[in-house]
Amino acid sequence: MTQDALPQPELVNNSTYGQYTVDDIQVLGGREAIRRRPGMYIGSTDHRGLHHLVYEIVYNSVDEAMAGFCTRIDITIHQDSSVTVKDNGRGIPVDIHPTTNTSALETVMTVLHAGAKFGGKTYQVSGGLHGVGASVVNALSSWCKVDVRLDGKVYHQEYLRGIPQGDVTLVGETTDHNGTTTNFLSDAEIFDDARYDYNTLSERIREIAYLNSGLEIYLRDERRDSELTYYFEGGITSFVRHLNRNRVLRHQQPIHINKSANSTIVETALQYHDGFSESTYSFANCVNTIDGGTHLTGFRSALTRALNDYARKNKFLKEDDPNLSGDDVREGLTAVISVKVHEPQFEGQTKAKLGNPEVKGQVESVVGEGLSLYFEEHPDDVKRIIDKCLLSAKAREAARKARELIVRKNSLDTGTLPGKLADCSEKEPSLCEVFLVEGDSAGGSAKQGRNRRFQAILPLWGKILNVEKAPPDKMLAHDAIRVIITALGSGIDEELDLARLRYHKVILMADADVDGAHIRTLLLTFFFRHMFELVSNGHLFIAQPPLYRITAAKFEKWVYSDPEKDEVLEGLKGKRVSLQRYKGLGEMNTNQLWETTMDPSTRTLLEVTVDDAAKADNIFSMLMGGEVPPRKAFILAHAKSVKNLDV
Repeated sequence: MTQDALPQPELVNNSTYGQYTVDDIQVLGGREAIRRRPGMYIGSTDHRGLHHLVYEIVYNSVDEAMAGFCTRIDITIHQDSSVTVKDNGRGIPVDIHPTTNTSALETVMTVLHAGAKFGGKTYQVSGGLHGVGASVVNALSSWCKVDVRLDGKVYHQEYLRGIPQGDVTLVGETTDHNGTTTNFLSDAEIFDDARYDYNTLSERIREIAYLNSGLEIYLRDERRDSELTYYFEGGITSFVRHLNRNRVLRHQQPIHINKSANSTIVETALQYHDGFSESTYSFANCVNTIDGGTHLTGFRSALTRALNDYARKNKFLKEDDPNLSGDDVREGLTAVISVKVHEPQFEGQTKAKLGNPEVKGQVESVVGEGLSLYFEEHPDDVKRIIDKCLLSAKAREAARKARELIVRKNSLDTGTLPGKLADCSEKEPSLCEVFLVEGDSAGGSAKQGRNRRFQAILPLWGKILNVEKAPPDKMLAHDAIRVIITALGSGIDEELDLARLRYHKVILMADADVDGAHIRTLLLTFFFRHMFELVSNGHLFIAQPPLYRITAAKFEKWVYSDPEKDEVLEGLKGKRVSLQRYKGLGEMNTNQLWETTMDPSTRTLLEVTVDDAAKADNIFSMLMGGEVPPRKAFILAHAKSVKNLDV
């Protein structure tokens, strides 16, 4: 077909669809843009976005602390779920701004990309890159009130959904230190659930206090009459000790390095334990960069090179031995890497990843020199670390061979799937889901009751290996784990590639009893330690089988909790009621299992998320690790809070 013969596009009838003119171009002001697309500024409007409002205001106070002008931050959650953040920094200026012709306070609270973080004179380093934090919180709040204490005077301004309700006014005098107090209530039009979680906030506040040694942060929740004060002289060294408190250590004191490279401040603390997992957390200007970035890359490169150099120099590695790999030197590592950068380049407003290319070399240089000096001064410590790395290398080589065997059997390469897997006919992964089912009998019912088009069933027999206490080679020698890896097709650890994931919903389905909970916990441990991206990208779910079936005459209801059971029974007073308790999936017939647990139109699925990786890491190491005393203490502390325990 010649070019002239190509089919021409069909013209749209403008009388039907309307004309596209200059009048169709909308120009949204800052406030309208934020309220129309809040996810662009705070990530989401669920509980993560709600808590992000608090963090944005707190970050402004932390910037004052990093600049050396703030020593205390007070955070209060009130009975009405409004939040107050008060600091003893310098206070936001209230003079008239020459560009906006309004007060500097109003400019900061209402104008996007307005703040003292761009010129570099007020803040050498800052967690707020875009200058939108306060204005975003203001725009997404039903109301907001700001009080600024400056030189013994108090200035006040109020806003409704980001709109000033008057000029900044002088409202009184004070003997209190200079600073800023921000009080706001999240907007119910934006956030369906405005309930702040005290534990979520306290964990993040603890993190911020660790990253700023000498900064005191007070958190109070009036709803539950709870309060905490965080203050750590040891900074991130205390953070590492906290993370490792339930582990057997290879060396008693964390290695601490703190030095400037050009205009970047690099600080790290690291310590090895006898476990098999890596727990490394990275921060840039006190912002938790959960997706890492150039600072994390530089840290890992320096660690690998420094250990290999020392091992070669001191004959721990022979001439014909291969170098220790990055995975070898990071097994059993707990580390915190924190950088303070003059002009940070974050990816997105939620700042999940640092992109400054120069930071990699700066971190690599500082950490490399610091480790080399420490190794020379502490030969006993480094010997224990390298012994651990060499053991890891041997185990990882055995695991590599086992993994290659799994890959060779992978369906993507050979078309061979595990014999117990009942696959689905759909080939588009985004439309497919796989149930990991406890027991052959339940697996049989699930196979018969499923929708074969998009639902696959993988029965699991018995309890899988506790990977928290197993090296990689033993983990991959375990039949059930090998079958799971092969069935999912995405690989694990450093070879994990979600593009090869065969099912975009991986659903754990276990009995509603103690054994089922244990099996579910073992599976969660495996996914958290070896397929973390599968979890963080929203592919892992937990099925919710019913606890009871309640019938009365023609009435039938499946009930999923004890409070729901009590409510239903209360409504059936005076009637002859039959109550059946289901402890196992195998007690339900095929139709019942489909209706209650597998049918997408009627089932309940819980998505597994990780809001706080450090907290989750601690829980897994405490409950599933080799140290018994911390686990015993936890059980004793929480035993009385367990209700209706089936044993």
